[in-house]
Amino acid sequence: MKKDEVVRIYEKYVMKTYARVPLVIEKAKGALVEDIEGRKYLDFFPGWAVSGIGHCHKNVASAVCKQAQKLMHVSNNYYSALQARLARKIVEHSFPGKVFFCNSGAEANEGAVKLARKYGQDKGRFEIVTMMKSFHGRTLAMIAATGQDKVKEGFEPLPSGFVHIPFGNIEALRKALSDKTAAVMLELIQCEGGINIATEEYIEGIRDICDKLDILFICDEVQTGMGRTGKMFCYQHYRARPDIMTLAKSLGGGLPIGAMVASSKFADVLTAGSHASTFGGSPIVCAAALGVFDAIEKDHLLKNCLKQGKYLTGKLILLKKKYKVIKEVRGMALTIGVELDAVEDEGDRIYRKCMEKGLLINCTQKKVLRIMPPLTVTKPQVDRAVAILDKVLKDIA
Repeated sequence: MKKDEVVRIYEKYVMKTYARVPLVIEKAKGALVEDIEGRKYLDFFPGWAVSGIGHCHKNVASAVCKQAQKLMHVSNNYYSALQARLARKIVEHSFPGKVFFCNSGAEANEGAVKLARKYGQDKGRFEIVTMMKSFHGRTLAMIAATGQDKVKEGFEPLPSGFVHIPFGNIEALRKALSDKTAAVMLELIQCEGGINIATEEYIEGIRDICDKLDILFICDEVQTGMGRTGKMFCYQHYRARPDIMTLAKSLGGGLPIGAMVASSKFADVLTAGSHASTFGGSPIVCAAALGVFDAIEKDHLLKNCLKQGKYLTGKLILLKKKYKVIKEVRGMALTIGVELDAVEDEGDRIYRKCMEKGLLINCTQKKVLRIMPPLTVTKPQVDRAVAILDKVLKDIA
């Protein structure tokens, strides 16, 4: 098929729920993708951060192919060896507790909210405090949880029970708490919100408040989990750990999977019949996720993430000195935001110009370039990506 034909079919048969760019990706490997016309691109925002260890990693591909010939789905009324192995792997790399498997980050966050409400039910606690500029998913409850009005428009009335406060403000949190508060939920790095990073003091303050009031601390690590920040999970950069952590995106290496990890104190709050997911933790996605863990550990990808993240950030800071349009470079390892001091549409224009020149990145909040290459990225690939961005900024300047 040709690109124009694919676009025509989309126009006729696929709902327009995405602002798609005219690119039809045909195949990919590592940090490289190729479109249907044979043109190659460097992907520094692979699959919305889903392909965190690169596209079609050999560990994931081989695990999926092998499992597909054996067993692809089994009811959660039965036991699954691969699901057991994956749950153990997640807990061994995080904190003592148990795992619930689902299909996406939104589902994982829904599960976390349900658990928190179930725990607080006897005390009349049901409210979840979340942050402005947060993003937690696209279900009705999760757009209600998200601290951005743009995702809510047209879907009112929304589920109640969510309170939004400024990110990073511990006093605002104290004022928002009441005898109805069941949990505090946040992203340690607000990725869609513009790569806003929580401070150590802020997270310790939240942990202290939650302990004193016996409310849950939920960390949404859907985008930061699985090594993207240089540690397996972002919370490990802080001295405080959450009661619940949610995962998705990179966990499946390209396949849809979500997970909610609850610490031992809360691991048995949800009982049989209180929560479920038909496809959650199927053998084939668990095989893929185990392949992701295997790749991260055996290929020393956390070390590479830190090394290349430092190198990439340094190169971007040099661009900041060169171009006044760059206001700030911020991030953690390979989770990087380049904030622009520009007119409203300039971020989108830069993002599209980069694509034209063979570099795929993302623009969020209209003025923040989101750059999140795979953990397998190499120094030459970083050099090439920065050179393309340099050329685009030069042309615009």
